Formats: sequence, structure tokens, C-alpha cells
Amino acid sequence: MKTFTYRNLCIFTIAFLIQQIPSYAQKVNTIDPWQNVANILKNIKAPTFAKRDFVITTFGAKGDGETNSSVAIKKAIEACYKAGGGRVVVPAGKYFTGPIYLKSNVNLHVQKGATLLFSTKPDDYLPLVHTRWEGIDLMNYSPLIYAFKEKNIAITGEGILDGQATNKNWWPWKGRKNYGWIEGSPNQTDNDKRAALFAMAEKDIPIADRKFGNGFYLRPQFVQPYACENILIEGIKIINSPMWVVNPVLCNNVTISKVTIDSDGPNSDGCDPESCKNVLIKDCYFNTGDDCIAIKSGRNRDGRRINIPSENIVIQNCTMAKGHGGIVIGSEISGGAKNIYAENCKIISASLNQPLRIKTSSARGGTIENIYFRNITVDQFKEEAVIITMLYEDKGDYLPTIKNINIDNLLVKKGGKRGIVLEGYPASAITNVKFNNVIINGVETPIQSNNAKGIIWNNTFINGKKIQ
Repeated sequence: MKTFTYRNLCIFTIAFLIQQIPSYAQKVNTIDPWQNVANILKNIKAPTFAKRDFVITTFGAKGDGETNSSVAIKKAIEACYKAGGGRVVVPAGKYFTGPIYLKSNVNLHVQKGATLLFSTKPDDYLPLVHTRWEGIDLMNYSPLIYAFKEKNIAITGEGILDGQATNKNWWPWKGRKNYGWIEGSPNQTDNDKRAALFAMAEKDIPIADRKFGNGFYLRPQFVQPYACENILIEGIKIINSPMWVVNPVLCNNVTISKVTIDSDGPNSDGCDPESCKNVLIKDCYFNTGDDCIAIKSGRNRDGRRINIPSENIVIQNCTMAKGHGGIVIGSEISGGAKNIYAENCKIISASLNQPLRIKTSSARGGTIENIYFRNITVDQFKEEAVIITMLYEDKGDYLPTIKNINIDNLLVKKGGKRGIVLEGYPASAITNVKFNNVIINGVETPIQSNNAKGIIWNNTFINGKKIQ
């Protein structure tokens, strides 16, 4: 009798649990992934600084736009650092300078009415420093503002950082006539200069031996903290960058808030967090010559060697005007990307090519997953409203993975060539992409999809037609 009762109890319990599986699975599937944003934001805290000011004019800087204030700025930063930190204040005026190196616990505060004018002479950005260029580590010109393995650093204020890049300097190095390049003059692709860096990375040449700089024409980034922690960039306006504008690399705890970026040059990406963790990009304005925001994690073998993804990134309330892509992941994404959230953003110009763009290739590899967009408004665009592609540029033997992409509440008022483009590989299809409350108007081709599986269309309309 006891055996029978026990057996029946076990059967009943197992049957009951089996019945609960569908309801439990349904509950799991309905968990709002946006709830994770609050947890990410708890780990993003802007650094604070001692209430000590070191005014650069006290150290000899002159705001006449001509006197070289590099030494004075360096002295002010050194004094601030040795005192335990505080603000290095740039008062109203125009200050000519070479590269600026930020040290731990230093806030470079550029006041309203102040402009830092950066030199356009390549020799001023020597000696070579350990940096990253298009996703590959090397020794190259110093970024205009640079930090290496520092903690608690900031650039704040209502002033202007002017890289002074034009078609007369820096930009012609791209090798394109529309950026001032003249036939026969040197550039980054002449005699495989750019390709030489990529070849070194593929051969695992030590970084110390990847020496570039003079004669190679690889333009420096504007702001690049490398392997730093606790970073704040707030309030300032950055214009006329040689190349990528704000490019934190291998950093943790980064806040970029209320920054205006206006740079129309080649590869002038606005903000490129690269292999970074816990990043907030909020209330910023982008008018760029390339992608406005582009999440990256290294290129090809070098990215796979380091193998650190960009993760836990929140983008809120940003406005994108001109650029190639609005909110972008890739293409230097070999280390992968995950847990990226972008919400309440506006694309306001017909000059922008793709509002939402994920781009990678079989040369890159890596995994892109758990990407969430919501409440995005697009006035107009040129090419594709949403493009998720594994066929960008180079081909190789490292098939990427793209999965778990959610796009909610996307409104495109006036379209361009294509609405939604999904491009995977037969052996590595794009999987689990959800479109919810998406409206795209006025496109020539509604959908182009190859090697994409598990695509969900919920209340999605293109050119007024519901997508099933």
C-alpha cells in the first residue's frame, strides 16, 4: 500500500510539473529585457573630483589663439594630479595647443567662451603612443586628447574643442579628392600603408613593433582614453576632428552626456566605444562625416586576439543629423557586442544613410547579441531604415553570429531605397529578430531578406502594408 501511494504521488507530481512548463516558458519569454537597463545604469557612475581649480593661465597659457599653450596645460595637469586631483580650468579665450594627456583624478574643464585649438602639425603628436586605429593596436600619433590606464578622468564644460582639421590638413590623408587629396600626393592607402598595419596584426607582430606615425598617414583620433576607468565627457562641443571623435578603448564606466559633435571629415565617427563595458551615451547631438554612434570591439585577428566585447551600453535621447549610420554596431566588431540598449533617439536629416545599422563580415567573426532599440523617430534617410548584414566589406573564414535583436516603436516618416535588409550566411543565419510597432513609409523596396530565421513581425507596416 505504501509503495502504491508513493508511486502515485511521484507520477502526480511529475505530471503537474510538466503541465507548468508551458506557463513558465511563457512567463520567461514575456520578461521585458529593458528591465536590465536599470541594473546597467547602477554600474555607471560619473567620477567626482576634489574642489580644487588649476587655471591654465596661471601656468602661462595665453588665450590669444596663437601662443602655444601646450607646456602650460601640461604643467596645470601635473600640478592637479600631484595635489590629488581637481579641475584644470580653461577660461574664456582661444588657446593653441598640441596633444593633451589626461592623468588620474583630473577634470579638464573648458569654460563657456573657451576654445582649445589643436595643432595640425603631425610632428606635434610625437612620440608615438600605444593606441588603436580602426580596431587594431599599434604605436601611432597621439590622439589629440589621450589617457592610458588612468582612473577618474573627465572633460567637461560648455567650451569648444577644435581639431582644426580641414581639406588642407589631416583629411587629405584619406586619399579622396572630395577631402582635398591631390593626385600624386601621399595618403593612407598609397604603397599599402594602411594595409601594412592590417598585415602586421594578422601575423601577430608585437604591438611595440607596429610603429607608424610619420610617413604612414594614419590620422589620430580626437579623444581616446585607452584602458581607463571612470570617465566623464560632458557638455562640451567637439568640432573638426582628424578622424574618429570620441573613441574610448577597453574602458569601464564611461558617461558621455550632453556633448555636441560636429565634424564632416572622412571617418569622423561621432562616438565609438570599443571593447568597453558599462557605457552611457545620453542627450548628445551628432553631425558627422561617418557613423554617429558606432559600437566596436576590434578588427579581425587583432580583435579576436584580445576578445573583449563591448557590453552593457545604454544610448538615450540622442539626435543624429548627417552621417553614414545613426546607431551602428560594427564593423570592427570581432570581439563581439552584447546588451546594447538605444531608446528615445531622433534621426532628423535626409543626409543620413542608415538610421539603424549592424554591419560585420566573415573576416570579423564574433557574436552580436541582445540588441534592443525602441522609440526611434526618423524624419528621412537615404539608403536603408534598418540593415543587419554579415556581408560588409571583407570576406574570411570566421562566420559571425547575430541573434536576439528587438526593434520596438520605430517610426520612419519618409524613406529611402530600402526598408529592412537582413543578410546572413547559409551556415550562420541571422536569428530571432523581432519587429514590434514599426512603421516605415516611402521606401522603394520594403524588405530584402537572405538567410534570416525566426523573424517576428508584430504590428509592422511598410508603405502602409502590414508585414506578416
